Amino acid sequence: MRKRKIILVKDKMQHNYRYELTEPEGKNFDKDFCPELTPRQMLALGVFGGKYMTDCALEFPAAWFANAKLCSEFHDPQLNYFKVNASQPLSVWQEKGWIHPADPRGWFQWYCRYFMGRRMPEEDRRQIKRWKAIRRHIVQIQKNCPVKDFSCRPKQRQAVLHWAYDSRCF
Repeated sequence: MRKRKIILVKDKMQHNYRYELTEPEGKNFDKDFCPELTPRQMLALGVFGGKYMTDCALEFPAAWFANAKLCSEFHDPQLNYFKVNASQPLSVWQEKGWIHPADPRGWFQWYCRYFMGRRMPEEDRRQIKRWKAIRRHIVQIQKNCPVKDFSCRPKQRQAVLHWAYDSRCF
């Protein structure tokens, strides 16, 4: 039997939050959830203007941050793979009710913790449903852009990259 691990979070947005890893890292995902990129790959490609995870490094494997494009001072769109701002402020996510109290930074924080092995069945279903809904943006890119023409819809391409879809492939 696998020993379960407890993670204690102490960062700017959460103090003394604890969660348990019940699955091996990167394994045993819901059958409907097949992200194309790992959190490590996303951070290395450049997501969220480099600002998203600057105070969370101790929570996750150091390897995730080895090649991460980060900026602790401000959101820098030049760090994004497509060099555009494709993010909405956290306040918009909060107003729309997209933020779960366990993951005050939003979807990517949920994904990182899910990838690590945390499971919260109800929240996992909600977030996977949101992830699947992003496919509509992929369809728009595929319908309207020549294959791998990264100058076509760069903001939309960056946005789907934020959701672990590899928009460099279409």
